[in-house]
Amino acid sequence: MLWVKAFHLVFMVTWFCGLFYLPRLYVYHAEATDEISNARFKIMERKLYYGIATPGAICTLILGSVLLNVDKEAYLHMHWMQLKLFLVFLMGIYHVYLGKLLYDFKYNRNTHGHVFYRWLNEVPVIFLIGIILLAIVGPSFEMQILNSSP
Repeated sequence: MLWVKAFHLVFMVTWFCGLFYLPRLYVYHAEATDEISNARFKIMERKLYYGIATPGAICTLILGSVLLNVDKEAYLHMHWMQLKLFLVFLMGIYHVYLGKLLYDFKYNRNTHGHVFYRWLNEVPVIFLIGIILLAIVGPSFEMQILNSSP
């Protein structure tokens, strides 16, 4: 299981790389005024979304499911795991939303300016901090609460 956990983390990092960099590309794409830059950003965004972020997400979710199934009944009753899975779910929605924005850029239907994308670029930070803290601190924190209950 350590190999599964290790590759789960590797693919999670890969997924986050895509989630951090894609909105940054959108910032630059929204500022682009010439057709050459516009075409270049479309290629970069497509390759990042479909070649890095989406495979990273799929592998992260598959390996995470394998880890979860080790003791599914116990994990699903732990509050930290429930919250972590909720954040992963929201991150999946964020990922799909980035894909919708990719589609809008592809067909020259972007309606947002660079400032919007600068703010959107900060969203994965919240997910990263929350998921890491829950995965590392959550189990021991929940054990402390259970041990201190009468």
